[in-house]
Amino acid sequence: MARQDKQSAKKAPQDPFEQLELRPGQSIELLKALHILTREGKINQDSRRKLKQVYHLYQFIEPLLKELSADEHAVTLADHGAGKSYLGFILYDLFFKALGRGQIYGIETRAPLVEASQALAAQLGFDRMHFLNMSVAESTRVESMPERFDVVTALHACDTATDDAIAFGLEKKARAMVIVPCCQAEVAACLRETKALSLTRTPLAELWRHPIHTREMGSQITNVLRCLFLEASGYQVTVTELVGWEHSMKNELIVARFTGNRKRSAAERLQQLLKEFGLDSLGETRFRLPSVAQD
Repeated sequence: MARQDKQSAKKAPQDPFEQLELRPGQSIELLKALHILTREGKINQDSRRKLKQVYHLYQFIEPLLKELSADEHAVTLADHGAGKSYLGFILYDLFFKALGRGQIYGIETRAPLVEASQALAAQLGFDRMHFLNMSVAESTRVESMPERFDVVTALHACDTATDDAIAFGLEKKARAMVIVPCCQAEVAACLRETKALSLTRTPLAELWRHPIHTREMGSQITNVLRCLFLEASGYQVTVTELVGWEHSMKNELIVARFTGNRKRSAAERLQQLLKEFGLDSLGETRFRLPSVAQD
């Protein structure tokens, strides 16, 4: 009899949420509509990686949303470079839907993706989700957008779109920003232009003498400058990895929370690094601080 019980236990169907590593409350139908799951409820390895990234990011965003939604506050969240809006839909499904208040705005330049997201939100009854077909930079100037946003997210927004998302957050006085940077060619291009002069001036230029190193160094410097810029703008910054490197090579996660403490030392280091790497022009554009920071 005991042997039969063991055999029955082995044959018992596994809970689909455990089998697919889904979060409690996650809508299976949503994941099917997003093509993360097949019609039969199965998942392939690529979709599993994507879902793991979004879930891991959710772990960082959920505590911020809980804190910011206290006292009946209706949280506003802008998701830049939304793509197919995996992040936005899952945030709404797992948090905003049950909360009963708050708005999500997805910003994306590819019209077909925006139209598909609008249709899916209507189909699911996610009526507090909005999708705008425009660039991140353009969204800052749209009058129909809320004056302020509580949270700004950007998951692999390409090239300078990540910087535009940070600029958006500063303009909208965001209380938190959650950024996973993607490729960024602007700083690498500047390093490339001044390479010959830098090689005669400092041995540090050997760090970006070869083209592949220029690209990697440009990416590293960009993210360091972004963090200093945020600290100088009044944010407390934490940098960690999103998921294991086997899932994504663009794996850096920047979480910034507004404290109002504009660090003078961060502003000074920012200016020093721009000068050291021959990036002074970016200090007047991309990393321009409105006023002197104070520690």
